[in-house]
Amino acid sequence: MCGGVQFKHEGKTFKVYFPDPQAVLPVRLKSGSHELLPWGRREGEAGVLPVGGWARHESILAGKWDRFFPKPVRLDLEAFMEKDNQGKSHWYPVIAPNAMQALVARWDDEQRVYVVTITPTLPDQAAVHSRWPRFVSASSLV
Repeated sequence: MCGGVQFKHEGKTFKVYFPDPQAVLPVRLKSGSHELLPWGRREGEAGVLPVGGWARHESILAGKWDRFFPKPVRLDLEAFMEKDNQGKSHWYPVIAPNAMQALVARWDDEQRVYVVTITPTLPDQAAVHSRWPRFVSASSLV
């Protein structure tokens, strides 16, 4: 489900993990720059947007996110981390021209980003986790 990411921002490399309440993700803007937005919402954290850091692609298509005015965005990452069924972390590079898909959800002044997930399509992905980040062409969603 993508529990961690690595990215560059303003010349620095960041490793961010979802459980950290300060976790942010680099949302690519139309200008080509990036805005760091809060990664989802944790249990007990103030806000109205959904608890968690992920949005199932099927639920987006079914309209379950519509009340949060979802905007598709892309995350320009160097790598992401998945934990397997035994809790072991595995890092995977994000290979250009791919970008991880996410959505920005809004409610009043609250704005958070959620990683879009799909059912794994490859056997090696399914062996690691039951959900996998959705990737899109780096030129889309701009």
